[in-house]
Amino acid sequence: MVPPVDPIAFHIGPLSIHWYGILIVTGVFLGTVYAAWQAPRNGIAADHVWNGLILCVILGIIGSRLYHVFSNPQGGGLGWWWYREHPLDILKVWEGGLGIYGAIIGGILGVVLYSLHQKLPILALLDLGAPGLALGQAIGRWGNFINQELYGPPTGSSWWGVRIDAAHRLAMFPVSEYPLDTLFHPTFLYESLWSLATFIVLALLAYKNDRLRPGEIFAGYLMAYSAGRFWIEFFRPDAWTIGALATAQWVGIALFLFGLAFIVVRRQWVERQPAATPEAEETNGES
Repeated sequence: MVPPVDPIAFHIGPLSIHWYGILIVTGVFLGTVYAAWQAPRNGIAADHVWNGLILCVILGIIGSRLYHVFSNPQGGGLGWWWYREHPLDILKVWEGGLGIYGAIIGGILGVVLYSLHQKLPILALLDLGAPGLALGQAIGRWGNFINQELYGPPTGSSWWGVRIDAAHRLAMFPVSEYPLDTLFHPTFLYESLWSLATFIVLALLAYKNDRLRPGEIFAGYLMAYSAGRFWIEFFRPDAWTIGALATAQWVGIALFLFGLAFIVVRRQWVERQPAATPEAEETNGES
């Protein structure tokens, strides 16, 4: 059991520096360091990773915030019902409220735009970014712990879980029914550990497996993260739902199937391509 932590790390004059922002920046930085380290092995200059970072971060933040703003969470969580009446609160990202699927979509768009502008292989850059993204998620999720958000129902345990202050409780968990010492499922931790495991597996595959086709590391990330998120959403009583499932689960199903279809179709397409003959290779090498 870990007690709540002050969300403000320190002050610089009138400016408050939040742990949430520190952790997100740390995750982005370390994920980018990994991608830059791997880039030369993929025939891409490390400078491209750092140069494209700003665009990907900007679009990722916009995408993640919009996903949250237009959501309709249960249990009293902030969503479109609130932001349409308080539009200025949309800018308060330091208070939490970033949808990871929106960040993924925004980041992908950033990679695609940068690749097209620099005439670089899109799939190769996506492969570089995927493990780093998982690492960044593993670190950034701890910002949810600091903000006392992304928690699940009571664990029913006297030792496992996190305490949630009355001010951060969902409406379905009032202090009158759930005392302050009630422990809740740390769903942020479940996702952090799953993301860390995803990073380790993808990093090992990217480093040791030369048989992978371009784009398969990224497809593997989509499949792995979506599978884990699908399970974790069952611990989200405040989830934005569509029908019987959480919206994130529907998105996860779509991304998992997309990643699987990408790998299957790409491998079948590559295997059906005729092998180049020595004569053809020699001809292609003539100037």
